[in-house]
Amino acid sequence: MSKKRVLVTGAAGFLGSHLCDRFIKEGFHVIGMDNLVTGDLKNIEHLFKLEQFEFYHHDVSKFIHIPGQLDYILNFASPASPIDYLKIPIQTLKVGSLGTHNCLGLAKAKKARILVASTSEIYGDPLVHPQNEEYWGNVNPVGPRGVYDEAKRFQEAITMAYHNFHGVETRIVRIFNTYGPRMRLNDGRALPAFIGQALRGEDLTVFGDGSQTRSFCYVDDLVEGIYRLLLSDYHQPVNVGNPNEISLKDFAEEIIKLTGTKQKIVYKPLPTDDPKQRKPDITRAKEVLGWEPKVNRAEGLKITYEYFKSLPKEELVKQPKEFVSVM
Repeated sequence: MSKKRVLVTGAAGFLGSHLCDRFIKEGFHVIGMDNLVTGDLKNIEHLFKLEQFEFYHHDVSKFIHIPGQLDYILNFASPASPIDYLKIPIQTLKVGSLGTHNCLGLAKAKKARILVASTSEIYGDPLVHPQNEEYWGNVNPVGPRGVYDEAKRFQEAITMAYHNFHGVETRIVRIFNTYGPRMRLNDGRALPAFIGQALRGEDLTVFGDGSQTRSFCYVDDLVEGIYRLLLSDYHQPVNVGNPNEISLKDFAEEIIKLTGTKQKIVYKPLPTDDPKQRKPDITRAKEVLGWEPKVNRAEGLKITYEYFKSLPKEELVKQPKEFVSVM
């Protein structure tokens, strides 16, 4: 019996590379695709020697051709951090719209099941807490985050349209803050920003008064949730994240304690449209997938910190201040 074949777009990114690892482990033939604008081949170079892995250097915003059978598609091709989508706003909108359209078209042609990676950002600066899948969000379409938020909201809409109109088997995962090895140290998000500052001996920058909250999910837990959703029979959006909420001030203090840095916390003005609170309601994931996170934050942070410490010194670059966010 031939191996099931899965296409992972955004394969050289943080989450995409971990998904490639998981599907290789599960016995799939994995086809990775990435244009390497924000991805890094170092994340998947260990897979190149494997017969069951192949890689296409390609932009999904352009027509996608994959020869032969295709059973599953995981569409993770998108910038995912503020430092990226503020630098490349047009490309962010294109990959969420044209790229998703192309992936859905490929799924239709191949009769493949497709899972698209949405985000908690579709809830914007939420007026409902915690956020459940029935909440429609509070998003500013013309603010600086609009290029990412609206790209993802369109992505969900066109995915449901392909499901309802063309009968394509679709899955939608709404990903909340995730962390772990292979995150980029300078990608602008809170966790790598704090650890990077600690490793460089800089004060930790907290925006606003630090009372805004985030909920951090370790990457292995997230990948497990995504894997279960792909293989489930459920086509409505599902939140996957860790509901263990913490304020950014307290989180910065955790990082100071973890790293042993002597630096202090400094406060700067809150960026435009920065969400005040972020916590997933994972009732649906528990009921439909039998999933909930297993790795506690202390354990996950220790693994992630050891990974960042192991990086070459030249990767400890100073983060561009104008793009640093507390996503």
